[in-house]
Amino acid sequence: MRRVWDLAVEVVRLEVALYACLWRWITRRPDVPAGARPIPYAQLSAPMVWLFVFGSGIEVIVIEVILRSLDQAWADAIRLPVLILGIWGVIWMIGLAAAYRTRPHLLTSEALYARSFALTDVAVPLSAIKKVSAVEQEVEGIRFVHKIEDRLVLAVSSRTNLRVELREHLTLPLRRPSRLWNLWDDERKVTVDSLAIWVDEPREVAALLTGVTTR
Repeated sequence: MRRVWDLAVEVVRLEVALYACLWRWITRRPDVPAGARPIPYAQLSAPMVWLFVFGSGIEVIVIEVILRSLDQAWADAIRLPVLILGIWGVIWMIGLAAAYRTRPHLLTSEALYARSFALTDVAVPLSAIKKVSAVEQEVEGIRFVHKIEDRLVLAVSSRTNLRVELREHLTLPLRRPSRLWNLWDDERKVTVDSLAIWVDEPREVAALLTGVTTR
C-alpha cells in the first residue's frame, strides 16, 4: 500500500506541475529567474506534441459524435466519462508542450541548470565543466531521464545533441519528476562524469558554455 500511495503522490505532483506550466504559458511568464539566460530545447518536440494534440482532439470529437448517435443505454452511460477522459488527455498534452516552452535550460553566472519536462532540474557548476561539444546521439527508450553508466541523459524524443563532460565524477543535486521516469533510488542527487542534453542550437550553446567555463 505504501508503494501505491507514493506512486499516487508522484502522479499528482506531476499533474500539478503540468498545469502550472500551462498557466505560465498562457500568462507568458516562463520559469526563468532574473539574471539567468534561457537555453531553449522545445523545437524538436513541438511537431510531435502538437500532432498528438490535434489527433487526440479529433478523436474526442469523433467518439462523442458516435456515442451520441447510438440509441443505447450503455452509450449514454459511458459518454460523459469518455468525454472527460479525452479532454483531460488533450489538456495533458498541451501541458507537455507548455512544459517544454516555459522551462528551458538555464545558464547563470554559477551553474548550468539542465531541465527536462515539468519538474526535473540538475544543477551543474560551471567550475566542474571540462569540455562541451555538439554531439548528436539517439537514446533507447522513451523516458525523459536516463542514467547510462556514468552519464546523466536528459533526452527529447529519445535524442541528445550536447555533451557536457565534467572534470571528475561529481554528485549533483537533482530534482526529478517521478519514479515512473527514472532508474536511480535517491531523489536528491546523482553521481556522474558527464551530461547529455538536447538544445535547439547545439553549436551556439557549446561555444557559449566553452566561453564561460574557460574564463
